Amino acid sequence: MIDVSVIGCGHMGGALIKGLSQAGNYRITAYDVNPDAFEAVEAYSDRTTTDIADVEDSDVVVVAVKPDIVPLVLDDLELGAEQTLVTIAAGVSTDVVEAGTDATVVRVMPNLAAETRNMAAAVAWDEPDEDVEQMLSDLGEFVEIDEGLMDVATALNGSGPAFVFYLLGAMQKRAVAEGLDPEDATVLAAQTFKGAAETVLRSDEEIDDLIEAVCSPNGTTIEGMEVLWDSDVEDVVGDALSAASRRSAELATDAEEAASR
Repeated sequence: MIDVSVIGCGHMGGALIKGLSQAGNYRITAYDVNPDAFEAVEAYSDRTTTDIADVEDSDVVVVAVKPDIVPLVLDDLELGAEQTLVTIAAGVSTDVVEAGTDATVVRVMPNLAAETRNMAAAVAWDEPDEDVEQMLSDLGEFVEIDEGLMDVATALNGSGPAFVFYLLGAMQKRAVAEGLDPEDATVLAAQTFKGAAETVLRSDEEIDDLIEAVCSPNGTTIEGMEVLWDSDVEDVVGDALSAASRRSAELATDAEEAASR
């Protein structure tokens, strides 16, 4: 049994709590300054609290608050060297967090699919932490990266779900405009994205080869793909990712400047 505390019960913190609860083998403490935040997570938590001292007996403490709140949390949080602090705040470096705690610091960029245990996460650490490794495995898939690449990971898997929702929504709306029932269109679009993603994860083929496999000569798919290939949609999607990555880097600069004051 791993004792885990989650500080901040917003969307991301709540997703982590719900996913870990489904996985089992975790004793979960949910902390927030706002008691109303517990409404969404109380059924998935062993304990809810507005007293930060209650989280200080945990093996792993996850700080799931906005970047500008992280220093305030660290000021009030007392952890020992035998404990692990996981930070998921965009743009807040390990160095900034380590300056405010004695705990071992692990930086993770998760996403909201933690709630359904389909999370994609990037992790940066000096050495693998067994408890965090178990948590990430129970919540989905993760990759280890150098922390210098965390900005692009933040854009790819952290912000990425919103980009996918947008594309999924565009397909669903056009199908409805063509006459399909809205609920049916949502199911078909969502399951198509899910199935395509699973195919990529399970296949040894390159993405371009998978596209080709769907495209029969003179068929329907190639007709649609010609529209995509003739457009600048690839650049637009790439620009969205780059914009999110730049913003992550800006947040990192802001956090470093705030820490040095």
